[in-house]
Amino acid sequence: MGVEAGAQAARSRALAVLRIRSRALAVALLPAAVAVVLYAGDTTGHLVGPGWHAARWTVTPLAALVLLAAAGIALVVARARPAVSPTVPIAEESAPDLYRMVRDLADRLDVPAPSAIALTPDCDSWLEDRTHPAHGPPPQTDRDELTGARGAHRRTTAAPVLVIGSPFLWWMRVGELRAVLAPVVAGTGPSAHPDIAAARRFVRGLDAAVAVSSTSARCRLTRGVCAGVGWVARLLLRGCREHAALMERGVAAAAAERAQAVDYGLRIVAQEQVGLAYAGWDRLLTRVALPAWRMGRWPSRLDAGVVAALTELSRRDRLAEGFASRLGERPACDLLEEPGAIDEAASLLAARLFHGGPAETGPDWAPVTWQEYPEEVVDRKWRLDAARLHRVLDAQGIHHTPDPATPATAGPTLSRVLDYLATPPDTAAPVPADVAVDVEGEDGESEPGSERTHTLAAALTTELAREESTAPEAKAPDTQPPPLPWDDATLPLFPLQPPRTARELLTDHVTAMVCCAAMDTAGATPGLDWLDGPTLLINGERTPDLAPGVLSLIEDGDPVPLRHWLTQAGIRPEKPLRLV
Repeated sequence: MGVEAGAQAARSRALAVLRIRSRALAVALLPAAVAVVLYAGDTTGHLVGPGWHAARWTVTPLAALVLLAAAGIALVVARARPAVSPTVPIAEESAPDLYRMVRDLADRLDVPAPSAIALTPDCDSWLEDRTHPAHGPPPQTDRDELTGARGAHRRTTAAPVLVIGSPFLWWMRVGELRAVLAPVVAGTGPSAHPDIAAARRFVRGLDAAVAVSSTSARCRLTRGVCAGVGWVARLLLRGCREHAALMERGVAAAAAERAQAVDYGLRIVAQEQVGLAYAGWDRLLTRVALPAWRMGRWPSRLDAGVVAALTELSRRDRLAEGFASRLGERPACDLLEEPGAIDEAASLLAARLFHGGPAETGPDWAPVTWQEYPEEVVDRKWRLDAARLHRVLDAQGIHHTPDPATPATAGPTLSRVLDYLATPPDTAAPVPADVAVDVEGEDGESEPGSERTHTLAAALTTELAREESTAPEAKAPDTQPPPLPWDDATLPLFPLQPPRTARELLTDHVTAMVCCAAMDTAGATPGLDWLDGPTLLINGERTPDLAPGVLSLIEDGDPVPLRHWLTQAGIRPEKPLRLV
């Protein structure tokens, strides 16, 4: 380990963690030591008499019990599988240039090279230790994949695995990626120190033991034993929590100090691209990918979509000068032999991490390309939302026209929704008993809109909850998949559930109804905006924003702005629509 101040601080904290482990071992051995002293005193004739004899018979069972409990707890801590981040492994054959770049970077930093490289569908990079036996037997090769060192029994997983955020590979240039990874790769130096490695193994084992003890569906006796193991593990974790946090902080400081000599100026520029990639990735997931996931489709080129989204954002906002020249440099995804296949694997993992779903594709969980996205996702979503809106109106006994004596138009129409929401409250239909009307917003104040608006919004919320509760669950595959290093049953780990109030749901459904009317009466087509999600196109051009007109109808009951928008777009709201 180097002479950086952070490295020395990390080692001192690691020793503090190991001292806590030694104290716990000493406490477990204390009754046995007392028993040994009592028996030794008896054999030497110093501790004799009825009192000492009773003490020996009391301490001996206690010592045996404590030793058995300590051995059991130590076995659980040693055998419990630490948590592993779900990633897409990258073999050296599929990315030789990427491995070569990481190897050169490690040589320049004078640290051990990572044992392997993996991708995560997130905007982050880190080192992850996967040397635990529960993660599988380590491969043995005659030549180390990264360092090139030869050895008949060299364990290539001795060093941590380098995990890289997949959006970085597609958005960043090769030099920028190298600069961003420099402080991460530099962390392999402190990680190789025996004291730090032992302290990390101890903390990870305690954390895994806590997870094991909290697992349900056990018998009463087993639950009692697991509760005792969990109590001891939590007690030890509380004792070494501060030392472990300061140890990791020292490791990060040492890595950053060591990496200062590598591409320091370029790293400052690259950090700006890290923030930009995170913003584009978050926007792409919540506005583009999430609607597709809810439709049973997962975009198969999410990382390529990040590039398109950030390019559009940079073009609109003029984020930086010389942006076109930057895009002319070699992208980091060129370091991969088959970037399309890796992008697809990372996209499927992203869908499972943030939304859930099976690991294999099927009729209800199929990939979709960006060319198919408007037809497969946008059009279908709008028509499903419009159909749901009309089902709710039918359930409430709302006629197609405000006057029940007037003959209803054959088929669902946009006029039905406009006339209903624009009708004064005194002619509103009675509220069904199973629909709870909530007119308060998140801040406790009453949301704008008439009673009719609130009633329809609450009914939509109820109907959507019913659909989600009755949706069929995914069938388990006939064949058992190979064991994964992470718990597949806990997915999704980071569910994306943007807040959707009842009024937001009503706004989305009315907007979907307008879009369906535009497609069926004015020849409009669905489109995809990389930053805003689904968009409506008329003659290939994006239509003006219809949100003000929809909000005016919902909040004020005023249909004039929306009808004016419909007239300008050539949309006929009275014509029946084709819904799913």
